[in-house]
Amino acid sequence: MELYASSITDLQKRLHSREVSAVEAATSVLDRIAQVEETINAYITLDRDQTLTQAEAADRQLADHSGGALCGIPIAVKDVLCTEGMRTTCGSKILNSFIPPYDATVVEKLKTAGAVIIGKASMDEFAMGSANENCAYGTPKNPWATNHICGGSSGGSAAAVAADECIASLGSDTGGSIRQPASHCGVVGLKPTYGRVSRFGLVAFASSLDQVGPLTKNVSDCAIMMNAICGHDPRDSTSLKQEVPDFTTALKNDLKGMTIGIPEEYFAEGLDPEVEKAVRNGITTLEEAGAKTISVSLPHTKYGVAAYYLIAPAEASSNLARFDGVRYGLRDTSADTLQEMYCKSRSQGFGDEVKRRIIIGTYALSSGYYDAYYKKASQVRTLIIEDYKNAFGQCDLLASPVTPTPAWALGAKSDDPLSAYLSDALTIPNNLAGLPGMSVPCGFSAAGLPIGLQLQGPHLAEEKLLRAAFNLEQRLGLSERKPNLT
Repeated sequence: MELYASSITDLQKRLHSREVSAVEAATSVLDRIAQVEETINAYITLDRDQTLTQAEAADRQLADHSGGALCGIPIAVKDVLCTEGMRTTCGSKILNSFIPPYDATVVEKLKTAGAVIIGKASMDEFAMGSANENCAYGTPKNPWATNHICGGSSGGSAAAVAADECIASLGSDTGGSIRQPASHCGVVGLKPTYGRVSRFGLVAFASSLDQVGPLTKNVSDCAIMMNAICGHDPRDSTSLKQEVPDFTTALKNDLKGMTIGIPEEYFAEGLDPEVEKAVRNGITTLEEAGAKTISVSLPHTKYGVAAYYLIAPAEASSNLARFDGVRYGLRDTSADTLQEMYCKSRSQGFGDEVKRRIIIGTYALSSGYYDAYYKKASQVRTLIIEDYKNAFGQCDLLASPVTPTPAWALGAKSDDPLSAYLSDALTIPNNLAGLPGMSVPCGFSAAGLPIGLQLQGPHLAEEKLLRAAFNLEQRLGLSERKPNLT
């Protein structure tokens, strides 16, 4: 097996036994990128020399046994996370030449663990999108069918893992942006509890919803990544003061004593029959592993999309006000007045979807409309949180589809943003409630497109999610399947 096709677990063993070197592992991944990147377009920024310099340092740490748990492992980072000395664009023209002077906390943690940062993965501009078609640097393709979307907004992170262009990656999830592309690309994606992972250095889209998490080739790798990135950070005021368990100890091969709720609202009209069949099969597999299943209700699910598309744009309107052409980023030099410079810089720098959401958010927060829109959406959010509390009073986890359909063809929804928004209907409520959620491969459509099963849990239930996901993965055996990119 080529080194680039390795999991974290396999590559760790080979690196620590000195069977292979970190430079060999990094070179293998870089050569794989050179082979398939023209087809997949998973990356915005790559720096071969910088990557190999990191790998050489990792080899020195491996030699003197001073390296961390991820020493020598090539990992991709979504381009919304600040990386010292490496361009961070957020998929936008407005940050085309921005090079951060510091690392995001999660990047810092990866480096402390000895990881080799392979590059910055493509994303929807400022994480706004469900297909990764809103990127100023081109659209990444689904490795399973390159004329289909890979999902968004962490599409590049998911596609890079699926195409073996990295060993694992980091994404961010505001309304499903880790779980949805993980489902479409046939990889594992976990959105942790809000506050479990530091947001310091994550360029904000919607601050009350954003969360950083891993995308990996299997569940064991996901647990290893969680060990590395979780933990309290005093630089993030929303960071939880919570001890980080060893998530790998949750990977036990039985589900006896676990009750899994099946939310009836997630199997409503509009769900693709192939998705339902694969997910129902996954639920049966969880039962075979020892779990008990019951039906539960989340009655306010149908209002989640409407509430989200008021709360998230409102917060985006505020957060993106900082990109004004004054301190960093694109600046129009032809303007005669300050006001004109603001207007031209933002008009040229932001793409259509970002402008659309800024306008929606500004309107929702404007005088006379705040109570009718943002306040009402916040009240609906509270009702959704109560729905989850009631459901988790009856069960340990929830199991459902991640998305209503498999990945759609490139461009199929470009002229219908509302249709694309609705593709996040099954992931958005989880973000509104700040809960952990996970996508695990559970099958394929007749056309060979991956389908994911979504697991959701109460706050800080990541260990239960990983245990259920591990049992599903072990019994279905899908983690070894790879897209054909030769």
